[in-house]
Amino acid sequence: MKKAILLAVFCVAVFMTGCKEAEMSAMKGDQQMTQPNQEATERPLVRLKTDFGDILVELRPDKAPKTVENFLKLTQEGFYDSLTFHRIIKGFMIQGGDPTGDGTGGPGYTIPAEITDLKHVRGALATARLGDQVNPEKASSGSQFFICHQAAPHLDGGYTVFGAVKEGIEVVDKIAEVQMADPRMGKPANKVYIQKAEIVKK
Repeated sequence: MKKAILLAVFCVAVFMTGCKEAEMSAMKGDQQMTQPNQEATERPLVRLKTDFGDILVELRPDKAPKTVENFLKLTQEGFYDSLTFHRIIKGFMIQGGDPTGDGTGGPGYTIPAEITDLKHVRGALATARLGDQVNPEKASSGSQFFICHQAAPHLDGGYTVFGAVKEGIEVVDKIAEVQMADPRMGKPANKVYIQKAEIVKK
């Protein structure tokens, strides 16, 4: 009789322990499901206010720290305010950040290349630069950038990707559809302005 009682008590204890472990495991699973992506939530955000609406870009200092630091610095200084997207090629990209408006200007310096595993997917934010013949180090323009209208895998490994569109890809689509004065050169018939660039989260 005593053996039967002891056996019953042992089985109950094992059952309760198993239930407790299952409960703890379920709680841990819930925590993992609701735990925010810490890396993503800490990424800087910049809003580009354009003639066609706002484009919110998420920057990647974990991949291109010097490029992101420079982009935030210029944004903070108001460098991009009232500049244009001077080169627009539908199905490829929209390019801006040149104070001269013709693709030859900048702040007077370049940024070392920070080429990583980030790809030129649709909405990718990358730096423009001079060609390899005069720029074998692939150094980035100090201010000019482009946003991929569609994926451009042929650029992977050749340019610094430092962010991506988080909201407003439809604005990129609208800009890509503007009437062109010189389609071959990507020159729009009417200027498309970056009215203001502002840091949303640093």
